[in-house]
This record gives sequence, C-alpha cells and structure tokens, in this order.
Amino acid sequence: MTDFALNRHIHGLNVPHVRLGEYPTPIEHLPALGDVWLKREDLSSPVYGGNKIRTLETLFADARAGGIKRVWTLGAYGSNQAVACILHARRLGLQPGAVLFPQRATPAGAENLRVSLGECADVKTLRSIASFPLHWLALHRAHGREAYLVPPGGANPLGALGHVANALEIAEQLNAGAMPTPEHLVVAIGSTCTTAGLLVGLPLAKQLGLWPGELPKLHAVRVTPWPVTARSQVLRLARATAKYLHEIGGPEVKVDPKLLVLNTRHFGWGYARVTRDGLAAAARFRALGAPPLDTTYAAKSGAALLKFTHGPTLFWCTKSSAALPDVPDAKLAHAPAFIRRWLRRAEQTATA
Repeated sequence: MTDFALNRHIHGLNVPHVRLGEYPTPIEHLPALGDVWLKREDLSSPVYGGNKIRTLETLFADARAGGIKRVWTLGAYGSNQAVACILHARRLGLQPGAVLFPQRATPAGAENLRVSLGECADVKTLRSIASFPLHWLALHRAHGREAYLVPPGGANPLGALGHVANALEIAEQLNAGAMPTPEHLVVAIGSTCTTAGLLVGLPLAKQLGLWPGELPKLHAVRVTPWPVTARSQVLRLARATAKYLHEIGGPEVKVDPKLLVLNTRHFGWGYARVTRDGLAAAARFRALGAPPLDTTYAAKSGAALLKFTHGPTLFWCTKSSAALPDVPDAKLAHAPAFIRRWLRRAEQTATA
C-alpha cells in the first residue's frame, strides 16, 4: 500500500513521489493555550523537517523520473527551502545547487546560510535581489534539460500536491481521534504552496467522505510581501493545482475562496524582519515547552494564533526541529567577503 495519501485514497492515481519524511506528522494538544493543537510538521524528518519536505517529495520524484541528476533551488540567504533541498537531494543521489538573494540579517538566517554554504559546493550568493531574474535565466540557458529548477518554495501545482495529501492525512488523524474537528487552521504563508495545497485538499477530503464535520477556516499569516502573497495569487495556484489533479486522474475539486482568511497584520516591516509580537510568541512557545518558532515564519503565525481563540484550532509548526549540521568556519572560507561580513553581522544581531 502506498504511503502517499493522494495515491492511497484516489483509485488509479499515481502521483510521482519519493518518501523523504516520516508520516503522519503528529497532532499534539497544547493545553496551556486551550483549544489549540499543533500539526508537528517540524518533525517530518530527522535530517531536516518542516513543511518544505512534502513539496520536495513530488518535485524530486519528477526530476528522477526524467533522468535528471541535478536540482537547483532559490530563495533568500536564510532560506529553509534551500537547506531542505540541499540536505535531502543528496539522499536521492541528486546534486543540489542554490541561488540565494539578500535578506535582513538575523541569527536564524545565518544558521541556514552556514548550512547551505557548508553543505553545498554550488551556491550562488547575490548582492542584490534585482540581479536574481538574470541569474535564474542564466541557469535555464546553461543547464536546459540537464537540471531541474525548483521554484521558490516549490510553489507549482505538482509541489502543492504534497500539501493536498497532508489535508487527507489530517482527516485520517481526526477520524482516529487526534483532536476535535478544527474550526480554524493557522499557517504562515510565504511562497503560497502550503496554503494553496490545503485549499484543494480540504474540500477534496470532504468530497471523499474523509473529513468529519464542517471545513475549517484557513488563516494564512503573511510573511512575504505583496504581490507574492496576494489573495489572487494564492487562489490562482490553488485552482491550478485542482486543475492539474483532475488532469492526472483525480476528481474535480472546487476551490472555495471563503475558506481563506489572509492575515496581513503580523508581517511587520518586511520579509525576515523581526516583530515584537513574533518574539513574544516565540518566547511563549519556549516557556510552554512547545516547538521552536523561527522569527521569519512561524513566530509571525504564532503571534496571530495568540491573538484569537475561537474553538478548536490547528497550528502549523513549519520550522524543522532537527539539529542542523555543524559547519566550522573553515568550510566557509570560500564564501565571498560580503557574505562573510553578512554572517558576522547576522550572528551578532540580538532578537530578544
């Protein structure tokens, strides 16, 4: 029996998939916050977890099916996607590479950048995001069909199918008594891939007779700027994902815009910019012995969570809890001088 929920529940469907994670990720009650449960995506892999893993499972499978041995991804200096791509690609015999653009200097960003630089020989660090489109185009021209280019956050219909499957996984857990049927889901929205996948997966679970009760509101808490996380963009990817699922043999699924609640109140002054409410949420989770909230993503959705309690709520723990590889300074000697300066500045930045 397949361990990919979409293939398991839809007869005849065969979505390309490689298993990188350990599923189902647990649902755990956080009683100190009342009706709050945690979807422990942070535990999705002991190598490197978080919500990015589900996306890479379908995209890497697609690369392997095409006989491609090299995968490139892109993101900010402190990208979780880049770390996940680099560490997991090697498990499948794929050769990773990354193009990274500047972000606000933070300790969390520095941790990830050290891993990307120390664990991958092909990391291109840019001085300005303005030059990114030219570098990405150059990759297309240089590698053509010899490399698989993973979009930001894996945000395309195939990548989003991993999160469609997660909605079915959650429905199975609800039926097993993991928690009451949630009225609200709370997740950070960056590339839109997770949110778009859930917007397809929730009505699909209901359509398949798996979801008990009414569908929840999906509170997507913005951590990247407009227009990346514009409501129209989220719905566009969700509808494209539903269309793609139907084209490859799945049922027709109608995306309901009313399920999406786009929360823009905790973005702060920009991507990776630490917010006071985010720091408070991270400190509260620490005090409760809950999973860590990184200041770029989950701390902002955590801040939104703490602002409301309206019945059973499921919160996404999106930041990996796995220990990062230790990267000595000697492994960073090849990095450009401006990157070493950025790392020093980031590592000295206080976030509390």
